Amino acid sequence: MKFPNLSLRTKIILSFLVIILIGGLLAHYFGSQLVKNTLISQAQTKVNHDLASARMVYNEKLNDIKAIISLTAAGESLHDDIKSGNLQTICQDLTRARREYGLEFLTLTDRSGIVIVRCCNPEVVGDDQSGDAIIKWAMTGGELAHTQIIPRAELLKEGEDLAKKAYIQFIPTPKAAERPEDSETSGMMLKAAAAVVDASDTLLGVLYGGILLNRNYDIVDQVKETVYKGEKYKGIETGTATIFQQDLRISTNVRNINGTRAIGTRVSKEVNTAVLKEGKSWNDRAFVVNDWYITAYEPIRDIEDTIIGILYVGTLEQPFLDVASRVMATFAGIALLCVVLLVVILYFSTGRIINPLLKMVEATQKISQGDLSHTVEVTSKDEVGYLAASFNKMTEDLRAANMELVNWGTTLEKKVAQRTKELTKMQASLIQSEKLASLGKLSAGVAHEINNPLGGILIYSHLLLEDTPKDSPQCSNLKKIIKETSRCKDIVRGLLEFARPKDPEMSPLDINAIVEKSLYIIEDQAMFQNIIIERHLATDLPLIVGDGHQLQQVFMNIILNAAEAMDNKGSLTLRTRLSSNSRQIDIQFSDTGHGILEEDVKRLFEPFFTTKEVGKGTGLGLAISYSIIRKHQGTIEVSSQAGEGASFAVKLPVERANDEE
Repeated sequence: MKFPNLSLRTKIILSFLVIILIGGLLAHYFGSQLVKNTLISQAQTKVNHDLASARMVYNEKLNDIKAIISLTAAGESLHDDIKSGNLQTICQDLTRARREYGLEFLTLTDRSGIVIVRCCNPEVVGDDQSGDAIIKWAMTGGELAHTQIIPRAELLKEGEDLAKKAYIQFIPTPKAAERPEDSETSGMMLKAAAAVVDASDTLLGVLYGGILLNRNYDIVDQVKETVYKGEKYKGIETGTATIFQQDLRISTNVRNINGTRAIGTRVSKEVNTAVLKEGKSWNDRAFVVNDWYITAYEPIRDIEDTIIGILYVGTLEQPFLDVASRVMATFAGIALLCVVLLVVILYFSTGRIINPLLKMVEATQKISQGDLSHTVEVTSKDEVGYLAASFNKMTEDLRAANMELVNWGTTLEKKVAQRTKELTKMQASLIQSEKLASLGKLSAGVAHEINNPLGGILIYSHLLLEDTPKDSPQCSNLKKIIKETSRCKDIVRGLLEFARPKDPEMSPLDINAIVEKSLYIIEDQAMFQNIIIERHLATDLPLIVGDGHQLQQVFMNIILNAAEAMDNKGSLTLRTRLSSNSRQIDIQFSDTGHGILEEDVKRLFEPFFTTKEVGKGTGLGLAISYSIIRKHQGTIEVSSQAGEGASFAVKLPVERANDEE
C-alpha cells in the first residue's frame, strides 16, 4: 500500500491501523451476529415455554367448562325434573346455572339426542344432536370437553346474538393466503357434554354447553397477564396471544395501528402452510399486523383430530435487537479505546526504528551536497546497523569513484568539444535525408509490398470464382473478397496519389446504406467484440451525389480510429440527420474513448501527423478523408475533450443530388 508524502512512522502506524480496523470490523460483524442470534435464540426458547403456558391456560378453561357441565348434570333435582317431565323448571335452573358460570349456552337432550330444553332459545327444541361427536361420546355414559367449529345454522338455534358474535369480516392482510370467502360465519367453541344418569346408572339425557371464542378475550388476556405480566417496551406491549379459527384472528390482544384489537386479520401464508396444512408447530420471527415478533404457533384440533385453528404467542423482537445493539456499541467503544492505546504505543515504539533512519537521511543530504567524507555512526547489530555499515562503505566507494570521474571528465570534455561541430553538420544533413528517404520508402513500400500481394489475391480470387458454381455458398464470399480487395487497392492508390488526388466517381447515394455497409464490413472484427454500437439513422434522408467507395473509406477510417481510441471497449454512436435548413446531411460518429488534446485537434488533418504509437499509423488516414470530403464539397468537424471521448461530424450537401436529378 502506498502512502505518498507521509513519513515512515506514519506509514507504519497507518498500516497497523488498517490491519486492526479490518480485524475489528470482522470481529464486530461476526460478534454482532453471534450476540443477536444468541439473544433471539434465547427469546425463541422463552416463547416456546410461553406457548406451553398458553396451552395450559387454554386447557384449564376447557376443563373448567367440562367440570361445570358435569356438576350440573349430576344434580338430583335435574334428574327428578327430567323424570317428571317438568321442562319449565329445568329451563329456569339451567338458565340460572349458565349465568352463574358464564356459559354462552346450556342445552339438554333426551337419551336419544333430541333437544328438549334450550335455555338460551326455549322456542327452538326437537332438533337431533345425536350426530355431534361430543354429544355422541356423552351418550355412552361419559363426559367430554373439546374445541369444535359450530356452523351458523347451529349457532342460530342457540340464539341470534351468538351467531352475530361469531360473524367476522375479513380484513385484507399482507402475505396472507388467498381465500375465496370474505367473512367467517361459523364459530369456534369450547364445548363440553356430560351424560345425565340417575342413581341406577340409567341414561336420562345429555347436558351440553360451552363458550364461543369469537370476540372472547378472556383466554388471550389471561395468557398475556400470566406470562408477560403486562410488560411494555417504549409504550408497546411486548407479549401477545391469539386464537385463530383456521387462519383468521377471532380472539387476540394484538393491536392495529389505531389501537383496536386486530380481529379479522389473518395469518401469513407461510405459517398457514406449516401449521394448518402440514400440522407442524412453527417457531420463528414473523411480521404480526404492524411489527416484528418472535413467535410460536401450534395447531388446535377437534375431537376427530382435524386441525381447526391455531394457538399463538409472541413477544416483540425490538427489545432484543436493542440489547444486542447496546452490547455491540459497548464492545465498539472498548475496541476504540484499545486502538487509541495501541497508536500511542506504536508511536513511541517506532522511534527505535525511525531515529537511526533519520540520521542516515541527514547523511544522504550532506553527501548530496558534496560532502563525501561524512559517515553514519553504527550503534546496533540489527538490520538498521547493517544498513548503516553498508552506507559508510558506499560513501567510501563513491569518494574513490568521484576522483576517477573527475579525471575522466577532463579528458572527455576535450573530445566532446572536437566532435560537437562535426555532429552538428552531420545531424542537419541526416534529418533532411531521412525525411526524403521516408517518403521514398513509404511510396515504394506501399507499391511493392501491398499492391503486388493484393494483385495476387485478386487474380486467385477470380480464378476460384470462375471454378465455383454460382449456387455455391462460397460464391458470395469470393465476390466479397474480390470486392474488398479491389477497395484495398483503391485505398493504397489513394495514399500514393494523395498529392495528386483522384476525382470521385459521382452517383446518387443513400447515405444510411453507406454507413450500414461500413459497419457490416468491420463490426464482426475482434476489436469490436466489446464495443456497443448504437445506430440513430434518420429515415427521411434525401439522396446525395457522391463516390460510395470513397465515402465508405472515410467512414471506416473514422470508425476504426474511434475503436482504437476506446482501446476496443466502450460505446460508439452513429447518427444521421437532415440539417435544420435541409441543405446538408450530418453524419456524426461519437465515441467514449480517451479524447483528443486541444492542441492536437488543430493538426488532425495534417499529412503524416498522428497521435498513435510509432508503427501504429502513417498519419495519412484523416488527411485523405479530409481531402475526399472536400472533393464532395463537404466538411469534417471535430469536437473533443481529453478523457471524455471525441465526436466527428461529416457534413455533405444535398443540393448536388437535387441538381443531378
